[in-house]
Amino acid sequence: MYSTLQALWQETRDSDSVRQRLHEVLRQSIIRMELAPGQALSEKELAETFGVSRQPVREAFIRLSEAGLVEVRPQRGTFVVKISQQAVLEARFVREAVEVAVAREAASRGLAPPVLAELRELIERQHRCSEPADHDRFFLLDESFHRTLSLGIGQQAAWKVTEEVKAQLDRVRYLSVPESTPIDKLIEQHAAIIDAIEWRDADAAAEAMRIHQSEILQSLPELVRRFPEMFQEATTSSRADRTVLG
Repeated sequence: MYSTLQALWQETRDSDSVRQRLHEVLRQSIIRMELAPGQALSEKELAETFGVSRQPVREAFIRLSEAGLVEVRPQRGTFVVKISQQAVLEARFVREAVEVAVAREAASRGLAPPVLAELRELIERQHRCSEPADHDRFFLLDESFHRTLSLGIGQQAAWKVTEEVKAQLDRVRYLSVPESTPIDKLIEQHAAIIDAIEWRDADAAAEAMRIHQSEILQSLPELVRRFPEMFQEATTSSRADRTVLG
């Protein structure tokens, strides 16, 4: 496990602060299930692994706790939080609302040719992740796709909101590929979004994005059945949520 964390550390930028690099490494490790739901985290061992003091590790734990990815239990330690189905559904609701609005606005206003070209290039690069399957690379390109689309219409705030909520979604998205949600299907959805934007069809762009963001609703019940140890017990009370969660 610690060799994987060190490899992720090497991928971070030297220009970033130790605090930022630690946060990114631990966040990615949790999303990729290198640090499993329910796993205990040792502040001392992580500090030794990265050759840093315990203070930046402690600060990274605080940020991860605020994002709902770890839980600091007094007198017991720090643990990776199991996936909350309710938190996933709430995050998906927010992300869909934001990204559907982005897609509609992009189609209504149009995107500059360089932005459209960049989005098409990202889709082409995603295709190269399909055979052979390179899930880690695909997820980086997927994030670039959605960030480029938001920033392409000058909506930095929209992307900031998406970044804040998607931590709850990313672990489920990572689990869902490739069995529950093949990469090719996600790429086709990306292409449909950009086609509608290029045609300046706002309704079609919004619907294509809505379908894309709803994909997780199809895979979540199956993932809960397949990986029950990774999920918290459902605590939803509404009939609609109980239906979704199966």
